[in-house]
Order: sequence, then C-alpha cells, then structure tokens
Amino acid sequence: MEETITADGLRLAVYGDGDPGKPTLVLVHGFPDTARVWDPLVRQLADRFHVVRYDVRGVGGSQAPADEAGFRIEQLADDVLRVAEATGERVHLVGHDWGAVQGWRAVSERPELFASFTAISGPDLGHAGHWYRKNFPSRATVTQLARSWYMAFFRIPKLADLWFDSNGLALYRQNLGRGHEPRRITTRVLQIVPTRDRYVTPALAASAREWCGDLTERRAPAGHWVIQTHPEVVASWITEFVAES
Repeated sequence: MEETITADGLRLAVYGDGDPGKPTLVLVHGFPDTARVWDPLVRQLADRFHVVRYDVRGVGGSQAPADEAGFRIEQLADDVLRVAEATGERVHLVGHDWGAVQGWRAVSERPELFASFTAISGPDLGHAGHWYRKNFPSRATVTQLARSWYMAFFRIPKLADLWFDSNGLALYRQNLGRGHEPRRITTRVLQIVPTRDRYVTPALAASAREWCGDLTERRAPAGHWVIQTHPEVVASWITEFVAES
C-alpha cells in the first residue's frame, strides 16, 4: 500500500498489483464499495498490466473530509487526477458506478493524462442531466427515474444514515441536482453496459454517445456488479481495448 495526498490534504490508500513496467490501469470504485470490489478483476489483469486502485475518500483506508462538501465531484475527480499523475505515465482509467462518474469528469479536465477510459455502470452527471432535459417525459426517462428511487431516499437527512455510511451518502447529497453541464470527451472510451443493471438503464448509458469523439460500447447480460460476476469477460474487453489504444 502507498499513499496519495489530495488537494485538501487527505491521505488516500493506494494499492498496486502486477509489473510496474507494463501499461498502467487505474481502477476507481463506486458506492458502497472499497478497492476490494476489484479483487476478481485484478486477478484477471495483474499478469498483463500494472494495476493501481485506491479507496476513494471516506472509505476503507482513506481519510474522509471534514464536511460533506469534500465529496463534491470536483474534489473526487481531482483525486483521480492525482492518483493518475503519481504513476508518472499516461494511464488507462477504469471506473465502476460512482468511480465511472468521477472518471468522466477527470478525463474531461485532463485528457492528456489518459490513454483510454472504460466506464462501467456510471454515467457522466452532465450527460445524464442533458439526456433527462432533452427526453423527459418519455418511457426511457420514466423507467430510469423508477430505478433511481433510492437517490431520493439517500438525500433524506438522518433517516438514510440509519442504514448507510454517511460518507457514501454524501456523494448523492452533494452532487445531485446541481445542474452539471455536459462536457465533450476526447479520450477514447469503452462503455461496458450490463443489460440487467437495476440502477442504470442502457438508455441512460447511451446518453454519452453524442458527447464522445471515440466511443466503443459492449453489452453484457449481467447486473450492476458485472466486475465481480463476469470478471473474465470484463477483463478481456479491457485488454482488447487497451491494446487498440
């Protein structure tokens, strides 16, 4: 384990696997996970890549900010950038769930740091907001809203904290409803879409298409945690995509 210091002075726990002489993958997890959620995928990738992952702020071995404002997407994306910079090379970024949400923001801000970006079950906040505004009301947007019922619950002060970690809930409370603007993405993107995802519909995932200059989509008949249930498939797609990048 190593450490990376964030812009606001927090220590992030960073873990490395594989040969540092090989291409570097940076894996960013989502809610309510830690870096351990990547274990099945790391076992598939560590012989081919230098795999770097970390506990996002507030979970696992990483420190939490003093208040909820420290969980805003600006700070989260900057953490991604600092971990990537610390490797000393252009990296291939992989994000799942909120890790993918952070990844979209990071590659839009510093595309020169990233050779590719793989997004799994996590849309860009600006792309998603634009999609809702453009298509609501429609069957696709209403279906997605029904699957996102938990977001409203997570934003209820004190009640949701009885069941869920408050640091994780801050992701929703600090970032939803802020009017994020969509950004153009110049980094090559692989979007893995689990078609049985209970939280992110294929229609919402497709909101990225008009904003990406180079996007490849792969669909898997799997649920939200495809990185654990189908690691061999995900690893093969990432390996193929990285080789092409």
